[in-house]
Parts: sequence; structure tokens; C-alpha cells
Amino acid sequence: MTSTSNVEIIIYLAELGLEQEELQAEVQKLLPILREVDGVETADIVTVEKAPVNTKAVGGFVWELLTTKLNPANIKPLFGFLTKRFGNTDKKVKVKITRNNGNLDGLELEIGDAKDLEATLKAIQDFLENTK
Repeated sequence: MTSTSNVEIIIYLAELGLEQEELQAEVQKLLPILREVDGVETADIVTVEKAPVNTKAVGGFVWELLTTKLNPANIKPLFGFLTKRFGNTDKKVKVKITRNNGNLDGLELEIGDAKDLEATLKAIQDFLENTK
């Protein structure tokens, strides 16, 4: 991937079908691990101020949404981690990728089977190269 500008990836965990307390517990476990993935510069829970319209928040945070920022060259380790963690399950995790602080159109994907990882990475690369 040729761009050096950072991309933001929003991870939607709502599709996991967890109750609010279970979702909070999952996020509490996931965040420190996500922050250690190669290339991830930041990983946080989305705050109410930055949440999409009509999103349910508890305690100032939207527990079903996580946001990460990284250089496009480091997307493969992140998606490898997400595929390993959430792929091959009956519940899919959705992600949205935006570039330039969200000012450009986003690409929305679902994390699927590990065998689909290369196709997913190709779609991301095509998106990033075509939104310059």
C-alpha cells in the first residue's frame, strides 16, 4: 500500500449479540490486545461525542464501537488479528475504513473466514489507492 497517511478503522461489535455487560467485558479484554497489534497507533472505545447518530451509549462510551488508527502499510497485521479472533464464527464483526480523518468515503467490510483474508486485504488496498 503506497499511502503514508493514517487510516481510521471502526470495529462494530454489535453483531456479536452480547448483552451490554458481556459486551463491556469483551471490549475490556480486547482493547489491550488490540493496542499491541503491530502497527496499531491508537485503539479506543468510541466516545458519545464521536458516535454515529442513533447509537446507544452507556457511561459516555459506545461499547459496541472501537476505533483504531494506523498507517495503511500496517493493515495486514490488524486484519489478521481480527480474522483470527472473530472469523469463522456465526456472528460477524463489521469494520469501516476511512482515510484523512473520515473526510473521504469509507469502505465497509465484514470479518470472515481466514481463507478470505487475502481478498479482504486486496479490497482494502484497492479502496485506499482509489481514494487519493
